[in-house]
Amino acid sequence: MTRLSAILLTPLLAILALCAPSEARPQREAKQVLIFSHTTGFRHDSIAAAVPALSRMMREQGGSAVATESPDVFTPKSLEGFDAIVLLSSTTDPKDPGSEWLTGKRAEALQRFVRKGGGIVAIHAASDSHYHSPWYGSLVGGQFERHPPETPVGKLNVLDASHLATRGLPTSHSRADEWYRIRALDPKARLLVTLDAASIGEAGAPWPISWTRTQGSGRIFYTALGHTSESYSDPYFLDHVRGGLLWAWKDERL
Repeated sequence: MTRLSAILLTPLLAILALCAPSEARPQREAKQVLIFSHTTGFRHDSIAAAVPALSRMMREQGGSAVATESPDVFTPKSLEGFDAIVLLSSTTDPKDPGSEWLTGKRAEALQRFVRKGGGIVAIHAASDSHYHSPWYGSLVGGQFERHPPETPVGKLNVLDASHLATRGLPTSHSRADEWYRIRALDPKARLLVTLDAASIGEAGAPWPISWTRTQGSGRIFYTALGHTSESYSDPYFLDHVRGGLLWAWKDERL
């Protein structure tokens, strides 16, 4: 082959490579997510709207979802194929230790999953759970203490606009929700969003609403938003959760 022929052939080879069938090119591995919404405490009506909305979100991001309410899914073998677990308002009864389902080998399976790099997306009442299991509150990064009556309109403020869960969200935003006051917040958590307490008639410092933390190789994202069924068709909330999910499951596009 002459030098001139090689020069002419190189661009042609590049074009042919771009036109090759998609199966000839490396494919991004699809992410698998478990949506878990078992409750033995207060049952949120919004779970019925949340499961299909979140499942659709997974598909739109190139993944797939399995939804279950069976605590028996928490075994090392069952969790093996998942990249992240969504704890969807999965409550227990604060007065009844027997209502807690993440105990014994189930607790060990979840902790192992996170240590090995699995992601957790904890939504709303996932913090209203397992009060008699201190490790659980530490995993989520905080625990529900109380909330004002009903779902008043409150003002949210983004503290960290660089995170994927807040990127593109307005710096301030007013919305109706059931506002959780959180206790025992992990001081090492990366706080993303707070609530202006005065905006709902409360005194004192802003309330933590959304944060991230890491444990071992795992990533945990929590948001106290998501009480209402309307949340799961609201672009603000869905964009917030989508960013938290992508961060938690370590999307390779980040």
